Amino acid sequence: MSCYEVLIVGAGHAGAQAGIALRQAGFEGSIAMIGDEKYPPYERPPLSKEYFAGDKSFDRILIRPANFWAERTIDMLLGRRVKSVDPVGKFVTAGDEEIGYGKLIWCTGGSPRMLTCNGADAHNVHAVRRRNDVDAMMAKIDHIDHVTIIGGGYIGLEAAAVLSKFGKSVVLLEALDRVLARVAGEDLSRFYEAEHRAHGVDLRTGAKMDCIEVVDGKATAVLMQDSERIATDMVIVGIGIIPETGPLIAAGAAGSNGVDVDEYCRTSLPDIYAVGDCASHANRFAGGTQMRLESVQNANDQAKVAVAHIMGKDEAYDAVPWFWSNQYDLKLQTVGLSTGFDQTVMRGNPASRSFSVVYLKGGKVIALDCVNMVKDYVQGRAHVISGAALDVAQLADASVPLKEVQLA
Repeated sequence: MSCYEVLIVGAGHAGAQAGIALRQAGFEGSIAMIGDEKYPPYERPPLSKEYFAGDKSFDRILIRPANFWAERTIDMLLGRRVKSVDPVGKFVTAGDEEIGYGKLIWCTGGSPRMLTCNGADAHNVHAVRRRNDVDAMMAKIDHIDHVTIIGGGYIGLEAAAVLSKFGKSVVLLEALDRVLARVAGEDLSRFYEAEHRAHGVDLRTGAKMDCIEVVDGKATAVLMQDSERIATDMVIVGIGIIPETGPLIAAGAAGSNGVDVDEYCRTSLPDIYAVGDCASHANRFAGGTQMRLESVQNANDQAKVAVAHIMGKDEAYDAVPWFWSNQYDLKLQTVGLSTGFDQTVMRGNPASRSFSVVYLKGGKVIALDCVNMVKDYVQGRAHVISGAALDVAQLADASVPLKEVQLA
């Protein structure tokens, strides 16, 4: 049985950052990274944006050049999937191989949540989570005209923006009463709905689908609960992810929606850490609520915390959440978490396509959504960290830089 001093399970953003951080911190022991894809670590956000649009080749979205890992003596065990963890014997089983570890960092992210209705398994029903998902869609793109997207979150909206640029007829179906309902306030939702419709997307909210019509293994239409038939050549599903924690939970790790970790990213199992999309942690920017954060920022920052702890440093996770989304010529940058907000303040005019929505709770700034407003995003970060109550009138005046807004 091969054995490594640190074994990283997962070759996405979190796994890559864990390996990089270990070597940067001077760790000289053996390291291996297990990934269930055949590719070295690559960036996931561009899959629904620049890579799907053909603006970036795969080489340009690699987190590091392919030879980087060998140069730092990090063994890449690719194309393998961990099916069980033995926390007593301190080994994992991947395929028919047992691989031992001293410390284990679990960075498996999640799998796309797919539809469960009839027709969901048709070969032209796709998710957007892995390179192969997007490659499969790109291979068909020149031969299709009509695409139906299920889900009005960032993945669905970004895919709609790319497809509309390709000149495709796009129908986007969101079951809730607005897009981005789980992550943003109504002002931002209505702005993006209007933008997509202005670009020709048939965006529908409160849209309840029933099933997918399939002919010869191919989805030919989405059937709605009101009996409407939406003809389609391809279906893209963007309704969230399911955290990949099965082997850890089966081994006894605490968790339900993800695996629970403490402030140092330790699971309840000895010498096992979890970071990234699959890790459920108490986040102070959400009032201490136990949650998973699906973002590159969280993956990178938690990986650094886990590595620091392995290296003997107790540096608790306390990073400010941030996120971005590119759609058409709009760059959305978010800082903080708007969960539980009780007031919003608009800075600028959405009609100008450059504005910010400031979220407050109890008079304190907890988050900002900044559309083509880079200065607000940069300067607003300090207010999210401080948690100070600010003068609302100045906050609403876009001519007043955020760094100059006075306390209430």
